Amino acid sequence: MSQPVIIILTIAGYFLLLLAISYFTGRGSDNSTFFTGNRRAPWPVVAFAMVGAAISGVTFISVPGMVVNKGFAYLQMVLGFIVGYMLIAFVLVPLFYKRNLISIYGYLDERFGQSTYKAGAWFFFLSKMLGAAVRFFVVCAVLQLLVFGPLHIPFEFNVIVTIALIWLYTVQGGVKTLIWTDTLKSFCLIMSVVLCIYFVATNLGFSFGEMCSAISDHPSSRMFFFDNPKEGTYFWKQFLAGVFMAIATTGLDQDMMQRNLACKDSKQSQKNMIVSGITQFFVIALFLLLGTLMVIFLDRNGIAVPGKTDDIFGMVATHESMPVIVGVLFILGLVAAAYSAAGSALTSLTTSFTVDILKAHKNKDEHKVTRTRKAVHVIMSLIMGLVIVAFYYLSDQDAISAVYTLASYTYGPILGLFVYGMFWRKPVRDRLVPFVCILAPCLSWVGQWALRQAFGYETSFELLIMNALITVIGLRLLSVGVAKKA
Repeated sequence: MSQPVIIILTIAGYFLLLLAISYFTGRGSDNSTFFTGNRRAPWPVVAFAMVGAAISGVTFISVPGMVVNKGFAYLQMVLGFIVGYMLIAFVLVPLFYKRNLISIYGYLDERFGQSTYKAGAWFFFLSKMLGAAVRFFVVCAVLQLLVFGPLHIPFEFNVIVTIALIWLYTVQGGVKTLIWTDTLKSFCLIMSVVLCIYFVATNLGFSFGEMCSAISDHPSSRMFFFDNPKEGTYFWKQFLAGVFMAIATTGLDQDMMQRNLACKDSKQSQKNMIVSGITQFFVIALFLLLGTLMVIFLDRNGIAVPGKTDDIFGMVATHESMPVIVGVLFILGLVAAAYSAAGSALTSLTTSFTVDILKAHKNKDEHKVTRTRKAVHVIMSLIMGLVIVAFYYLSDQDAISAVYTLASYTYGPILGLFVYGMFWRKPVRDRLVPFVCILAPCLSWVGQWALRQAFGYETSFELLIMNALITVIGLRLLSVGVAKKA
């Protein structure tokens, strides 16, 4: 059986599972089900689902290859994620539940006003659309290489088919469906990476003890970097960036918080956040362990490490010396990560655009709200498809770096808005806030360039902190001369 046929059958089997889950979870659903899951999701299920939700196709492909240039430095950032998740659990979750928010950006409306609210919603729209498109672009590119290319099918058709499949299984159940499909995704991801570790280690002739020794002795398994503060891998830069990146891309992201707000109350949501944050550390560690094993495999077989380290996982998984099951596991994990991540992005974009920008939920006619929501869902799918195709022809950057760089620029203003809103009570000139949100990323880019030119300082993901700080300073300036509300 040819490789394209095996991959197509794997995708078809996984998609049938998604459709079955969508059918059972979408029965009797309404707009409340789509937006909040009726707040009935059990927290252990949400916690396990969140592990998969945090891992996209980019993580699946890029993280194992990161060990070539950065070792296990990414775990420094993941340690920061754990602290960030705890801050989300005890600061943001009670705030959102207290206000019974459908979209978390409703807080900005209550705290600042309509202009700030719209600015936050539009920045989320930009952040999520670009981030989701980059993540899904990576998967479409792999499928193009392994399936559609050999069959002489153009990339555009590849994107149309995959986006259509995602739209189909998310259109009815919304976040309720996503929680259960993310649970399936978490299981498939963990199973695929564990089995891939087993098969690669077996191919190398390692026992469990020998595998552990080989990984710990290999230079790519270095985790902590305290020696050079100018490097992007320096511990405190990675750790602090991880804290704020988690707060911005999970706690202030409608996509991720939509799942957490589906729990019955804030206490259950807090348990979910803490458990999923700690579990995520061990799952990411498995990907890095696999990465070192794959580098050892390439060395043993005299295969040069590819210039683009994202290619390592696929290269080893489909190598002729590997059993076919490894290639199937690679595709299964990749498809599980990609479909779920893109599906959740479409759901959250639909929710935010419908609620925050169109304010359709204010309409008392349930039928009209449903019609608006479904129309927005189609439009979001079309836009995502167009952005993916644009990335295919324009982008040449490392995928995971591209995701976090985009996040640093687009989530920075959102983080700044929430920080100011929670720690300073003084009102600001609401109509000028969008200008601050646009100016902050521009000044961050200038600052990043100036630091590199003047001091040789390589800015890493702390760019997010710089961006948020500039936003807070701008808001403080906008508060000068504004009287406090009575």
